[in-house]
Amino acid sequence: MTKFKYKMIFIYGVSLAVLLFYLKWIEIRFLIWSKAYDIYIGLIALFFTLLGIWLSKNLNFKKKGIVENEGQMIHKSAISFESNKVNQVICNISNRELEVLQLMANGMSNIEIANELFVSVNTIKTHSSKLFYKLEVKRRTQAIDKAKKLQLIY
Repeated sequence: MTKFKYKMIFIYGVSLAVLLFYLKWIEIRFLIWSKAYDIYIGLIALFFTLLGIWLSKNLNFKKKGIVENEGQMIHKSAISFESNKVNQVICNISNRELEVLQLMANGMSNIEIANELFVSVNTIKTHSSKLFYKLEVKRRTQAIDKAKKLQLIY
């Protein structure tokens, strides 16, 4: 009698599990059919998102006259450019200030320059103000223009 009792409990358990599985399958099937349009749109969106990510990583859109050098974009003319050391000495501009000036000319903000050179933003502001004083200018654009005329930067 006990073997029969356990056998019946096992059969009922398996039957309930199969029935529960079948009901969940039907529920999911109807859910998918009722939301088929939403799922279809979601899959298309996912596909195009992944395609966009893949394209952005694999396609190189390089501007004419621009070369990539160790993660930095530099102009081809900068490869052969040599700073006028005489004018640098006359203006009493240090190499670090010249580096800050070149990064300004590349269009970087003070925060970006600080991150590039691994210094604080206040240090960049100090270098900038010293550059403005030494070049006798008041703004970045004037400093860049004068430095290019003096052939300090490209």
